[in-house]
Amino acid sequence: MAAQRQYEELARQLSAIGAVKRGLGRGLPADCPGGSAAVLVLLERHGEMRMSRLAELLAVDMSVTSRHVAHVAEKEWIHRDPDPADKRSRILRLTPAGKAKLDELNDLSIKTLTHYLHDWSDDEVVQLSTLLARLRDSFGDCRAASARLPHPSEETTRETTRTPA
Repeated sequence: MAAQRQYEELARQLSAIGAVKRGLGRGLPADCPGGSAAVLVLLERHGEMRMSRLAELLAVDMSVTSRHVAHVAEKEWIHRDPDPADKRSRILRLTPAGKAKLDELNDLSIKTLTHYLHDWSDDEVVQLSTLLARLRDSFGDCRAASARLPHPSEETTRETTRTPA
């Protein structure tokens, strides 16, 4: 297990990831803000779904999800079809135009990463990808109702380090 100071440094580095995310976000086209891009990515990854499931995957409330869905539907990047099992609900589906937009977003992401990581070796990029995937796996599904942080009385260390987001 890593030493306390190593976890403190890791916490500082993870806090700084916000700058990386903002840098990637600046590469998005004006017609597709981050929330809209997330909707497209999740529909491609998970397939058609109800808005409630999308809100769960986005980890935001329904009002925020509704705004994102309205935007991508207005752009005709998704269809909102009646759910045959429950006519009050809608099933969200990616359209061919949405898939094309997603392809554009993927190309932009690759160009942005290529720009910022131009001096990294292929091995370093693979190592970072591998470690980030492992980190994500270690956290599991943070949206799950059973996921929770240990209570302070359960922690093995007496001190915690807070870092600004």
